[in-house]
Amino acid sequence: MTPGSGLQAGLKNRHLSMIAIGGVIGAGLFVGSSSGIATAGPGILLSYALVGTLVVLVMRMLGEMSAANPTSGSFSAHADRALGRWAGFSIGWLYWFFWVVVLAVEATAGAGILHGWIPAVPQWAWALIVMAVLTATNLVSVGSYGEFEFWFAGIKVVAIGAFIVIGALAVFGVLPGVHSDKAGLSNLTAHGGFLPHGPGAILTGVLLVVFSFMGSEIATLAAGESEDPQRAVTKSTNSIIWRIGVFYLGSILVVVSLLPWNDPSIAKDGSYVAALGSLGIPHADQIMQFIVLTSVLSCLNSGLYTASRMAFSLGERGDAPKAFARTNSRGVPMAAIIASVVFGFVAVFFNYAYPKTVFLFLVNSSGAVALFVWLVICFSQLRMRKIIQREAPEKLVVKMWLYPYLTWATAALIVFVLGYMLTDTKGESSGRVTVLLSLGVAAVVIAVALIKEKVAGGRPAPAVEEETDKVAVG
Repeated sequence: MTPGSGLQAGLKNRHLSMIAIGGVIGAGLFVGSSSGIATAGPGILLSYALVGTLVVLVMRMLGEMSAANPTSGSFSAHADRALGRWAGFSIGWLYWFFWVVVLAVEATAGAGILHGWIPAVPQWAWALIVMAVLTATNLVSVGSYGEFEFWFAGIKVVAIGAFIVIGALAVFGVLPGVHSDKAGLSNLTAHGGFLPHGPGAILTGVLLVVFSFMGSEIATLAAGESEDPQRAVTKSTNSIIWRIGVFYLGSILVVVSLLPWNDPSIAKDGSYVAALGSLGIPHADQIMQFIVLTSVLSCLNSGLYTASRMAFSLGERGDAPKAFARTNSRGVPMAAIIASVVFGFVAVFFNYAYPKTVFLFLVNSSGAVALFVWLVICFSQLRMRKIIQREAPEKLVVKMWLYPYLTWATAALIVFVLGYMLTDTKGESSGRVTVLLSLGVAAVVIAVALIKEKVAGGRPAPAVEEETDKVAVG
């Protein structure tokens, strides 16, 4: 394949399968679940179930559009066609912005763990090393990204699977060599009830856990570089229910069954470390640190890949510099990768130099982008279903359930969550601050999109068939 001829199908089916599975397991599950448990008690299970249901429905809509039209731009390309160029431009750039900020957050988190192990190397140097290594991985080929992600995700999956099995055996009192006087299903109701802080805590829990689900959509972006894009999207969409059910609900159920929800060790050590520690497992904190580091590297690896492919798609559609849409002989969009990682490095610098000002603004102003993306997917699907039915009905191999009623209900739930976030006023990263700053950034990006469209004049979006062929064959 000659330079500049497009992305290549370098991801194997096993890569896509593990990317799909690992995509729903973010570092936030391990790190952030303790605050959710403290807020809602065992009722945090309902918070996870509510957000999990939301993600399942959104992924079903995205799966419908992406199975009919697999593309590296995923929901941004679908929004471009269904809602207009301004929508594809806006959500594409907001999503890119979200991931380059995530690069800095994850690089810093990973550097903190590595610095704890080898303090002779400064934390900023570890952040630089981690970013450099994963940038090199992404620059080699999409296959090298897929291979790294296969093993990163594999470690996460095996770790959570082992945790659930060991924890469940302990809860039912049949784990050999371990006696835990705190474990038991009675923990779900014995310490102030299932909802110790009342039903309202479920919604507060939603705000704490919703962002740990971001990444579920990565498989639909990666599908454009797979051997069989349509099959990959269909498979990842159909398996999302059991993935969320097992990895999120299953593991959190084990945590709140092994220990009382208000056990001080959960807040002190983290929920998973505390749960392992309650079983007397030696070096539980080091084991969990290794798993968290793997999750951080996985998120960093996928974040760089995702940001670069979104930049590539924006470049292809004329909404970013044309250089972003050029690929080398290995099908790698080098300019898009380098531009994304440069902004990631800048964000890392801000995290060390101005953590309470510039970087805090970056984190807060990108915080609600996940919900914006899901909302755009809802409205895109409402229009795209009609377009696909009219132009290529045979491509509707994945269908959203109870269309259009369930789509509207999902959109209404997302708007409700955004509205509820406005009632959260605690702290400098409160829900209200996050929503208002994110809306402000979104308004600026949309204004740029509308001005750009007015100056350049409208352009017709590519047909479903044309874009599918271009990206899949690439």
